[in-house]
Amino acid sequence: MTITEGGRRLAPAPADPAAADKIRHAQRRERRKEAGFGFGMIGLSMFFVAVFTFGPIVASLVLSFFEWDVISDPTFVGMANYQRIFSDTTVVHSLGVTLILAVSIVVLQLVLGLGLAVLVNQRRSNAARTFFRTAFYLPLLASTASVSIFMGYLFDYKFGVVNYYLGLLSIPNIPWLTSPIGAMVTMVLVSAWQQTGFTFVLFVAALMSVPTDVLEAAQVDGSGPLRTLLQIKIPLISPTILFATVVAMINAIQLFDQPYIMTSGGPGNATTTATIVMFRSAFQNLQFGFGSAIAILLLLVILAITGIQFAASRKLVFYQ
Repeated sequence: MTITEGGRRLAPAPADPAAADKIRHAQRRERRKEAGFGFGMIGLSMFFVAVFTFGPIVASLVLSFFEWDVISDPTFVGMANYQRIFSDTTVVHSLGVTLILAVSIVVLQLVLGLGLAVLVNQRRSNAARTFFRTAFYLPLLASTASVSIFMGYLFDYKFGVVNYYLGLLSIPNIPWLTSPIGAMVTMVLVSAWQQTGFTFVLFVAALMSVPTDVLEAAQVDGSGPLRTLLQIKIPLISPTILFATVVAMINAIQLFDQPYIMTSGGPGNATTTATIVMFRSAFQNLQFGFGSAIAILLLLVILAITGIQFAASRKLVFYQ
């Protein structure tokens, strides 16, 4: 016997109502366990985010209104630390250096990632795609500090491998790390090289998701590879490009390891980023209030740039 409604068969009627109640009770208990486990994992994640992300941000914000050297008690100074930022030429210069490096790194990273992804996506072998994805992503898994030390030896003026091979081509040694322009270029190259694997993997996945019928229609209409890339593939993967740009810009603005290890912010202040000034102010000069103010300013810069990117995406990003 089955339960029907309007001539439709819904479900077999339970032979034993008590057994059916037990089954429903067990199912509800199982759902409650699953829901409890899910909420527990969400709560645990939110706990770590609150403790290790929002907590330090709030602490830095509060500390930015004080003058504190760890040894003596904090002294409330109001907006003095923020006023000092804009009157300190080192901080203002570091913000300019940070923005120049960030824009250069992001542009190079996106161009390399997209170019490599297009080349790899043309290969029909899944094994080849997997190999290249792994190979290009490996630098991202390495420690930034170890990569910076290694690159410091490669770009050394006298003993570096880069200048050695340039010498074989009769090119004189280039002061990669000892001239302002050379140091800036080196920071861009090293940072973009290590981070390109991230954008590469994103773009490979995005290109593989482009509908084949759209590409076939473009091919039938006589669209060449370059035109297909510029007018079809890039617009279709524009949401991925936006995501990669936002993440890459946030990482680039926080650039610290490469300039600090490879050049110590030099020569002069050529590669002194805002994070280096923040580190020196807080942990070397024990001016934790001033360092916290720089950190909050950097956070506001990141939020402003991210907001500009999302505002521009309304006209530039195509959502299917």
